[in-house]
Amino acid sequence: MLREIRPPLAGGRCDRRVTWSPSLTLVPTRACFNACGYCSFRRSPEPEAPLTDALSDASAAAALVARPAATEVLLLSGEVAPGSPWRAAWFARLLALSRQVLRAGRLPHTNAGPLALREMAALGRLNPSMGLMLEGLGPALEPWHRQAPSKRLEVRLGQLVQAGRLGLPFTTGLLLGLGESRADRLVALELLAHLQRRWGHLQEVILQPWRPHGQAAVPLSAAEQADLLETISAARQLLPPEVHLQLPPNLWPLDTLPQALDAGIDDLGGIDSHDVINPAYGQPTPPALAQRLAAAGWLLEPRLCVHEAWLPWLPLALRRQAAVLQRRLRLKVAHSC
Repeated sequence: MLREIRPPLAGGRCDRRVTWSPSLTLVPTRACFNACGYCSFRRSPEPEAPLTDALSDASAAAALVARPAATEVLLLSGEVAPGSPWRAAWFARLLALSRQVLRAGRLPHTNAGPLALREMAALGRLNPSMGLMLEGLGPALEPWHRQAPSKRLEVRLGQLVQAGRLGLPFTTGLLLGLGESRADRLVALELLAHLQRRWGHLQEVILQPWRPHGQAAVPLSAAEQADLLETISAARQLLPPEVHLQLPPNLWPLDTLPQALDAGIDDLGGIDSHDVINPAYGQPTPPALAQRLAAAGWLLEPRLCVHEAWLPWLPLALRRQAAVLQRRLRLKVAHSC
């Protein structure tokens, strides 16, 4: 049953707002049984000990201490195959890290690939929001995903439906620029719109430009930006208005970022000190972002990993913790307007 979604209030002193989440990324493991053709994040799992790089409590604690302003802690993990003898240990680590993040007074947001129903439900009691990229559809993606069984469209859509049935605030998105057609993009957006109208749980859709990996960043060309701006405009028209549209700001030239906001982007996602997926693409600092956007008439505001309209969906304990952190962020906003 679709629960009530309360859209953000407009008006007041700061009308042109774009949000971001002060974030810290923790990587439980890079070992992943998928081998996507575009991924530089994963490492091949060792057959006898695939979790040799598992993040320890001490390392997680040190990272949390180093980033005291991060209200969101993204648990971004490689995937262990369903049925693997290591699956239980991997999942137990996700639960343990989620609890550690909560004890530290932060909010975890887990993105760890497809989950069984009981796994997603258990993490949903500890995570105010979770995520899984749809990535896209169409024949252009098939070569990239040939060795990535969990990237099949039916698997990804099944996960989004499962999250909707569980009532979990959820983030998904499209990876753009892998050769997919405009028609493929529109079909993917229409699928997401259908899911949102049915379940109401998609709090944000990421429109992420794919960028080639290497020692140096390869900025988006003017033609690539124009192509993506068209997709952003189409997404804003196709998706229900409560769904936030997110763009990672390190993957778009800062000088033309206001054009993406004018097209429909209203969120810049979690911003850490670096991007573990695209390490060559440095993160702009929030002050630099705020200055550039202010010059174009936009106010940059911090938010939690769960957007305000979905706070009533949370279990009581998570709602209380979110309320404490939200009050802290609002104090910052009060000094910005």
